[in-house]
Amino acid sequence: MLEVRLTAVRVDLQSNTPVVLLEEKLGSRRSLPIFIGAPEATAIAFALQGVDVPRPMTHDLMKELVESLGAQVLRVVVTEVRDSTYFAEIHLQQGDRRVEMSSRPSDAIALAARTQAPLFVADELMESAGIVLDGDDENEPEESSEEIVGEFRTFLDSVRPEDFHG
Repeated sequence: MLEVRLTAVRVDLQSNTPVVLLEEKLGSRRSLPIFIGAPEATAIAFALQGVDVPRPMTHDLMKELVESLGAQVLRVVVTEVRDSTYFAEIHLQQGDRRVEMSSRPSDAIALAARTQAPLFVADELMESAGIVLDGDDENEPEESSEEIVGEFRTFLDSVRPEDFHG
């Protein structure tokens, strides 16, 4: 497994679809782009920015459930892609008991963002689907959380339900 960091939550301009980028912490700094739904993208962006909402969102509820059961999120692992669908696991610890739960990557990443759990990608997956992004310049300032959330607000203002059919 390769440890990665969540580097961006953006909107792909060609498909008008949110995408999350997971970048290797060490090595060649490849990124794994995963297309996700708008609600999950918003949830991840809110967690990164520390936005408080009046009522808990689904991923806030997941975090509270895990903690109320005396468990903790050890890590999230994006494990594979089959037929263009990504799969992930949430690894939990409850006392001496370890549990691995299957999850959509977007939900697992949103939970990890709320619990500060480390993110990993399977070696084989990064080998087959990882990309090196052009324009990744260490000297460029990182995009602020406010800019990321602004991109999603613009996306959410323009998206229509029929965009998701098909």
